[in-house]
Amino acid sequence: MFEIRVICDPADTDRVTTALTTAFTTGAVRRRRTRDGAQTRLYLTADHLLDPADWPTPEQAYAKAPSIVSEIGWTARTIATAECFTELDREFYLRKAALLDRIALMDEPEDLFSEATETAHAAALSLMDTDQPGLICDPRAYVRQQYALLTVNDQ
Repeated sequence: MFEIRVICDPADTDRVTTALTTAFTTGAVRRRRTRDGAQTRLYLTADHLLDPADWPTPEQAYAKAPSIVSEIGWTARTIATAECFTELDREFYLRKAALLDRIALMDEPEDLFSEATETAHAAALSLMDTDQPGLICDPRAYVRQQYALLTVNDQ
């Protein structure tokens, strides 16, 4: 990830912003006037565009996953035995996010805005923010990547 700063004519800001968002995966664009007020400064966090081939498909990521029912049971038992949520480790949050992603996948593509999809997205964002604040990528793809790495490392 890197930060881009551009100083340009105010009339060019939309064109420059479009070019940058086409070339990179970007965060929100922050606009500021230069000190003399004649030009505009654009600041944005960016990363290289991700190649879909770099991310595991859901089928690849969850190939070795226990059944959804088993994971629901594991999640419930883990929460029940924890004295407080701060005791729960990263594996819990990763497995929970993966479980929610798998449940949401059952609704998709018919319902891309289901409650399950929104919940899976929120859990994925939470995991990303814990692991790498400021990371710019598809949150659910990140969960799949991390889950695939977890199952490879468990071998």
